[in-house]
Amino acid sequence: MALALVVAACGRGGEPSPSVAVAQETVQPEPSPSVAVAQETVRPEPSPSAAVAPETVRPEPRPERLTLVYWQAPSLPIPYLSGGDKDADAGAVTLEPLASYDPEGGLAPRLAAEIPTLENGGISEDLLTVTWRLREGLTWSDGSAMTAEDVVFTWRYCLDEAAGCTSRDVFHGIVSVEAPNDRTVRITFDGPTPYPYTAFVGASMPILSREQFADCVGAAARGCEAQNVAPVGTGAYRIVEFTPDSGAVYERNPFYRGEAAYFDEVVLRGGGDAAGAARSVLELGDAEYGWNLQVAPELLEGMEARGVGRVAAAFASQVERLVVNQTNPDPGLGEDRSEYLDGANPHPFLTFRPIPEAMSMAIDRAAISDRLYGFAARPTCNVIAAPANYASTANDGCLAQDVDGARRLLDDNGVVDGDGDGVREYMGTPLRVSYQTTVNSIRQDTQEMIRGWWREIGIETELVRHDAGVFFGGDPVADAEASYRRFFADVQMYTSGSGVDPQRALSAGLCDHVQTRDNNWGGGNNARSCNSEYEKLFAELEHTPAGAEREALVKRLNDVHVQSYYEIPLVNRGIVSAVSNDLQGVRFNAWDSQLWNIADWFSSNN
Repeated sequence: MALALVVAACGRGGEPSPSVAVAQETVQPEPSPSVAVAQETVRPEPSPSAAVAPETVRPEPRPERLTLVYWQAPSLPIPYLSGGDKDADAGAVTLEPLASYDPEGGLAPRLAAEIPTLENGGISEDLLTVTWRLREGLTWSDGSAMTAEDVVFTWRYCLDEAAGCTSRDVFHGIVSVEAPNDRTVRITFDGPTPYPYTAFVGASMPILSREQFADCVGAAARGCEAQNVAPVGTGAYRIVEFTPDSGAVYERNPFYRGEAAYFDEVVLRGGGDAAGAARSVLELGDAEYGWNLQVAPELLEGMEARGVGRVAAAFASQVERLVVNQTNPDPGLGEDRSEYLDGANPHPFLTFRPIPEAMSMAIDRAAISDRLYGFAARPTCNVIAAPANYASTANDGCLAQDVDGARRLLDDNGVVDGDGDGVREYMGTPLRVSYQTTVNSIRQDTQEMIRGWWREIGIETELVRHDAGVFFGGDPVADAEASYRRFFADVQMYTSGSGVDPQRALSAGLCDHVQTRDNNWGGGNNARSCNSEYEKLFAELEHTPAGAEREALVKRLNDVHVQSYYEIPLVNRGIVSAVSNDLQGVRFNAWDSQLWNIADWFSSNN
């Protein structure tokens, strides 16, 4: 199969990017020439098989349609109001950040004229400020001018707690975002910041129009239905129609700064399942691109053999994990259900470490990887998967399943089956857990396998499945029961990544980032964890430059998080896509949106 392997990390994979991310064998990273010398940010050397846009002259624009199939239908094209990559991708067709991550984990300018560095003066000597210079003549898709004030506005828009912005954690440590003039954005930090490329970098952090969203700040954000489904953008295409939880239609943007896009129309078709999306591209030929194909590898191989399309997998640090609720999700608590309440509402048994530790020990990660993912996943024990110099080896013991050891651990800690019904109890509470995730064949198979292993150690499991669009993109109030942000279950499963530099992902594990009703469940700390040692280590990380000391801090933060069993990593997932044989210019990218360079896509069938 045509595998495009790119080893590294970023918050991609069809899921949110909360808490933290896998000891894996990766190529030793090389320094990225596109990043400031002081940071010495590293990226892995790309695999020789990594997808690279062919050296082909793109044909003139044509009245052709590009069809994208997203079996997880996007809820909104505004990633700030949703936690799913599907929504960031829907926005990425038209919205742009200051810079994107390329397939090798480097930085590629988008709205910015260049990447700020110490050498070009974009980063201050004291590492307290980063200054971005915008390209000349930027224009929104409605013909109005795009300026640095739009960047400042986007910061204020997301910073307002009442908006429930899912990327609010990214602004941790930022004191101000200013616009000295129309083409200059200056970001000031509260202390020396070794890696300043977080805010407004990547598809999850695009720039919004100040004029269009002026009345959509704070509590009004979700009520701006007209703006939320049709944001003006600066990309190669603009939105014609967007139907939440269904799909979208885009047309060529006549005000785009670059070469006119090839396709006259882009259709994003949402819904169905992963197998159906793969079939559309690889067998039926009624779509050119299929996203995030969590499909049994033997099925993909059979479809690819038809010769209509090809399959590719790009690796970064996308970790399928179990998030362990540190608060009590009992429905009887009413409004306090799964609320942190300053630590006064702990889970009745999952905060007793031997229990989630035994749950982790009972899982056979190799079986999940081999049987369900094949080439598209690797067993993992960590939440920080890559770059390789940040990956810990302290937790590798989880790679070997140990059901007998899990039983002994529970026995030794008095967690036993006192009434003989086959279910253990802790302080009188039976170990019955609800385990939720999205509707997806591989995820359902994973649930079934894990339920069986947990049954072997005396834990009863109720499996709950939700539509992915609602789980990741639903309103946390109206869709509370199905929203991963509200977390009305004991355990939930999804994929998240850690980014080229893990600091942003690690910040989500801080106490003040716990998702609560006070921040409209917009924080990144989905597990509702709070750990004083973690807080202290992160404070050190914020001011530690690249090098051995920073790498050691990242590993220690990963270890504290994993060994506290706030999350239980399962597999490091590759992002699997299918493309038609006629579609050219695609550069598979696990660090950013797969649509990051959609402006360069074209058809060779002409």
